[in-house]
Amino acid sequence: MPREVFGPDYAFLPREKIMTFEEIERLARCFVQLGVRKIRLTGGEPLLRRDITKLVAMLAAIPGVEDLAMTTNGTLLKDLAQPLKEAGLHRLTVSLDALDPEIFARMNGTGFPVAKVLAGIEAARAAGFHPLKVNAVIRRGINESEIVPLARQFTGQGDIIRFIEYMDVGNTNHWQSQDVVSGEEIRARLSTVFDLKGGSPQYVGEVATRFIDRAHGGEVGVITSVTHPFCVNCSRARLSSDGKLFTCLFSNEGHDLLGLARTTRDDALLLSEIGKLWTKREDRYSELRASVGSHGPKVEMSAIGG
Repeated sequence: MPREVFGPDYAFLPREKIMTFEEIERLARCFVQLGVRKIRLTGGEPLLRRDITKLVAMLAAIPGVEDLAMTTNGTLLKDLAQPLKEAGLHRLTVSLDALDPEIFARMNGTGFPVAKVLAGIEAARAAGFHPLKVNAVIRRGINESEIVPLARQFTGQGDIIRFIEYMDVGNTNHWQSQDVVSGEEIRARLSTVFDLKGGSPQYVGEVATRFIDRAHGGEVGVITSVTHPFCVNCSRARLSSDGKLFTCLFSNEGHDLLGLARTTRDDALLLSEIGKLWTKREDRYSELRASVGSHGPKVEMSAIGG
């Protein structure tokens, strides 16, 4: 969240416009009734939400939820890893774009030290989150040099590292196509050190192309939303903190489910609305990027997660 946009005077949403835990749970139950089996808590930064472990426990208790995960920047993870595990969280993904402190600071722009994130990762391992997944966005001219060090650090620990092409999500990151380090280039850099073989997808719609290091068995992945889009297999829906359903990471607007949920106690109406919105979706922005242009209005990733 760029400081020049989200500074100390930024007017964030008032509390009454944000979903309560009970509203999140109710909508999650509706999605599960319609076939959802995986739920991920993301952000912004989910660990900033007060009593987040209570929400984790509520979602973990929903019959039919097979995989409950969270993506975090790790800054608050040291103290919360064990409580999250005890609340029922299954998996953790930590966003970490660099190990080098100066490069890390340049990428995140928030001022917190990389050592704090690494301490959170150690606490997560100690709490039983294994393997951890680490996501790194690679931006040309800033952190390409971190690709191999990140892979060494985490595959050596038995974790999973995912490298993500820099994407034009939202309007505040000043995306330019020349800033993209392609998945092919990322793999080429990795191949100078690792003996990689292709891994099979673990489920339909998996966004990462997986590679296994023949020598050590570590796993890396590359997510190529820009150079090799995967819209055709996308099966992800995103629910923002103010209760809007987004059917694409690059949407410019969402569909208000919270307003409907607050006017009716009839879940059948919610189920019908969610079903209609999903079945008529035609999102395929990444496939159309070249023809439609990349600078139109889009929701910020800080509002709906990655």
